[in-house]
Amino acid sequence: MRVYYDRDCDVNLIKNKNIAILGYGSQGHAHALNLRDSGATNIAIALRDGSASARKAEAEGLQVKGIAEAAAWCDLMMFTMPDELQAITYQAHVHDKLRDGAAIAFAHGLNVHFGLIEPRATVDVVMMAPKGPGHTVRGEYLKGGGVPCLVAVENDASGKALEIGLSYCSAIGGGRAGIIETNFKEECETDLFGEQAVLCGGLVELIRAGFETLVEAGYAPEMAYFECLHEVKLIVDLIYEGGIANMNYSISNTAEFGEYVSGPRVFPKTETKARMKAILDDIQSGRFVRDWMAECAVGQPSFKATRRNNDSHQIEEVGTTLRGMMPWISAGKMVDKDRN
Repeated sequence: MRVYYDRDCDVNLIKNKNIAILGYGSQGHAHALNLRDSGATNIAIALRDGSASARKAEAEGLQVKGIAEAAAWCDLMMFTMPDELQAITYQAHVHDKLRDGAAIAFAHGLNVHFGLIEPRATVDVVMMAPKGPGHTVRGEYLKGGGVPCLVAVENDASGKALEIGLSYCSAIGGGRAGIIETNFKEECETDLFGEQAVLCGGLVELIRAGFETLVEAGYAPEMAYFECLHEVKLIVDLIYEGGIANMNYSISNTAEFGEYVSGPRVFPKTETKARMKAILDDIQSGRFVRDWMAECAVGQPSFKATRRNNDSHQIEEVGTTLRGMMPWISAGKMVDKDRN
């Protein structure tokens, strides 16, 4: 696996290109602001007419263009908008406007890998994917660091697609930490699996199940919150810093012994891996993407109902109250919905 750093990248390649960032959410705002602070001079935020994000982008001094206008103007268009909106947006506003020799870029490979977007052979197709949320990408950049990035080339019409991708990754801070070369298939399938089986799906269900088990057994919801949600960050920070062995070194022997005897009872490895393999098969076969796009095509009723149900869970109410007792959490928050 090839890893690149700033010394391997020519950040000047990206500085004078016309760069359109499609979307101004978590990733979009981070890419645009990091590019600007790295010396890129021609950046536009491409948004649909009436987008509420226009005000946020303009407040940062960024120019805003319509999507079709930006596609015709740009040398590189980076898609940071939600996956479910990319294909219809590309077909309606980008495909016929993007000029030969320009580049279309993605922060996630889903739409290209599963054939929802089929760019012309005359444009570069590149992926520049920071391995962290946009708010972290921005926050680490401002601290003088960076978040590791993935870079991949699906189509090299210009003969310089990789060099452009590396330049872009360097400009958003990736070259400070390391830029790993991969391909669209590997990034897309591993990313979806990690989100579903472990990071978002597995962890969230584990937290809620633990909270509910304690509350249903008669323990105070506040105690359940601390033990099953609040302290997750303390453990994850230790793992993030030095791996699982580092976490076990730091915790008590009692906690470590409990990990060994009770972890496998919660997650029997044979059964858990069988279910994980089924999830991976759904991803690899395209079933997950098919089902998600079908849900989006009818207005996301099940998705939105599940979100509402989860947002009204007791753990959210208790958490809001307890976090109010810990002002240092909000003082250092990464997500500011009014700005990004």
